Amino acid sequence: MWHPGLARVSRRRLTSLPLPSPSTTTTMLLHPPTCIRAHTSSLPTLYRHLSSTPRRLTPHPSSGGGPFEPLRPPSPSSLGAPRAARSFHRTRRWGRRLLILSAVLGTGYLVDRQVYASGIARSLRTFGTGLRVAADYKLNFRPDPLPIIGSGGADKIPELHRRSAERLFDLLRENGGLYLKIGQAIAMQSAVLPPEFQRMFARMFDDAPQDEWEAVEKVIRDDFGGRSVEEVFGVSFAGVEGKGVMERTARASASVAQVHWARLPDGREVAVKIQKPEIAKQIGWDLWSFKVVMKVYTWWFDLPLYSLVPFITERLLLETDFENEAKNSEVMRDLVNNEPSLRGRVYVPPVYPELSSRRVLTTEWIEGVRLWDKEALTQSWRGGYGKGSMGVHGAQLDPPDMAAIRRELRENPHSQKLKPERTEWRGPRGKGGLGVSKKEVMTTMVDLFSAQIFKWGVVHCDPHPGNIFIRRLPNGLPELVLIDHGLYVYMSDKFRHEYGMFWKALMTFDNKKIAEITQEWGIKASDLFASATLMRPYEGGDQQLQRDLMASTEDGRTASQKHYEMQRRMKQGIRDMLADEDKWPKELIFIGRNMRIVQGNNAYMGSPVNRIKMMGEWASRSLFQDRNLPLRQRMVNIWQHLLFKTVLFLSDIAFYFFRLKQLLGRGGGLEDEMEARLKDVAKEFGVELQHDVFEG
Repeated sequence: MWHPGLARVSRRRLTSLPLPSPSTTTTMLLHPPTCIRAHTSSLPTLYRHLSSTPRRLTPHPSSGGGPFEPLRPPSPSSLGAPRAARSFHRTRRWGRRLLILSAVLGTGYLVDRQVYASGIARSLRTFGTGLRVAADYKLNFRPDPLPIIGSGGADKIPELHRRSAERLFDLLRENGGLYLKIGQAIAMQSAVLPPEFQRMFARMFDDAPQDEWEAVEKVIRDDFGGRSVEEVFGVSFAGVEGKGVMERTARASASVAQVHWARLPDGREVAVKIQKPEIAKQIGWDLWSFKVVMKVYTWWFDLPLYSLVPFITERLLLETDFENEAKNSEVMRDLVNNEPSLRGRVYVPPVYPELSSRRVLTTEWIEGVRLWDKEALTQSWRGGYGKGSMGVHGAQLDPPDMAAIRRELRENPHSQKLKPERTEWRGPRGKGGLGVSKKEVMTTMVDLFSAQIFKWGVVHCDPHPGNIFIRRLPNGLPELVLIDHGLYVYMSDKFRHEYGMFWKALMTFDNKKIAEITQEWGIKASDLFASATLMRPYEGGDQQLQRDLMASTEDGRTASQKHYEMQRRMKQGIRDMLADEDKWPKELIFIGRNMRIVQGNNAYMGSPVNRIKMMGEWASRSLFQDRNLPLRQRMVNIWQHLLFKTVLFLSDIAFYFFRLKQLLGRGGGLEDEMEARLKDVAKEFGVELQHDVFEG
């Protein structure tokens, strides 16, 4: 029952009560006082208890024995040790670092892509692949490969070569540009590499993707002071009367440039070779990456390779300078025109300097058949008796129907094909060809490059079939057209004379002279170098190297151990050939490349000529035709040349013997026979030679 007086007393008394301490409050909640527990049943008792409590406002001191205690702060000792406050400064610091790093990487990526045409990214990709391939060979190319990496001995070596070739091929194709040029150089020399490399790198000669027309226009504007394509070449893409025409779509696209056809207002048809715009931005990074990788490989595999790198990079850099290519082309054109034995058989297209620059090269347009099209070379001629191919000796091509071309441009300004195909010489059914002799073609080719090496000392180092056109002269003989003059080496008179003496000594087995010259060049392994030069086993030496190799394969070692030992000896042979790097003539790198390509061309055509004999004759002839020598020395060389011709007669007997076997279907030609014998020797070094570089 509720009593009104109780409410008044309660309000008045409660104001004077001390507040309970936390511990007391907890006790009250768990164990309420008896008076409170019983207030519903005994209100008078509660009233008496409240009435007896003194009225005061100050805290009531208590010893802790009562039900309530005053509120007071806890003592410091009762709180325990203080805990450090939580801090988020470290997390915020790492967050800022990640943000800054992301911004720097993003900016670097954009700068690399826009300024350097992804040159830095290409370099990093090169380093990654190069180190991966090197580590794979270092760990797995051994008699007993590591179990974790790969075991099984010799049967694992082809797989090692395959995956390495695939990695390098993917790198070169993905990077493009100058890397494709390097890949083509590897492909030309892949005959001395494992078969897995040969098969993979054969695809390096496929056309590279071409750039858009906008990129072509920008290069021309930049190189010709802001003038447009129409202003530089006098052409119109709208079919304007009195103007020339030009195709926007490239007729050919290579690793560093692409070629467009154009007809100038004066009637000349020209090939406009335009460098791809990214090459100039990438070449510095690409060559630097090449140097770094070769430096690492030189140290890692203990091979004296890096000393050759500066000369190689210098040649590659010059190859991207079209002003240098124009100079080389004009030098070769003058040499050919002043050589009686080659005049009329070889043609070098003229360069138009007023339409050329550092990245644009304009030359005469050539209508002809590329060397690798054997069927078009040899099929019967359907172009008319006593007539030759269009454009022979530089004659102007028959004019196209310009009215039809201009009408096509007015209707379709972006028409891709404007040049007439000019295939009348193939006959109505298109089955005809030039009807020229493969022997005459190869005779002209070997004569040309032998003259370059032994007589002029000016060597075109990229004579692969894509850079050689064949046309038919009115007398039915072939005319060889040489293009792409970017990669050249110039031999000093001293070195050219020594190289001629070296070749003559090879043909006459003059081992004393061979040893004398190779020692002058800093080469120890004269027999090995002689075989590498001839691209066949040299049989005039002491054969000590071959005996050592045979001895290493006749003991009781396993196949993998023998293979490893052969490769070890091959490495030692390379060291011996590059024994004195300061004296070693760097020109030998690209001269060897030239001769290897010519040898491949001859083998591809069926070995119709005795290449070794022809080169030997040019070497001997150059020694008595050299006007820099004293007259007495030249007279001695004439007598020696006559004796030399007698010796070469034996070479002719061997050549015609193998040629007869080839015609009877009993074997290949002389180049094939030499290739087979060289393969036998190479196998003793652990190298499997391939020569079908251009097949397929």
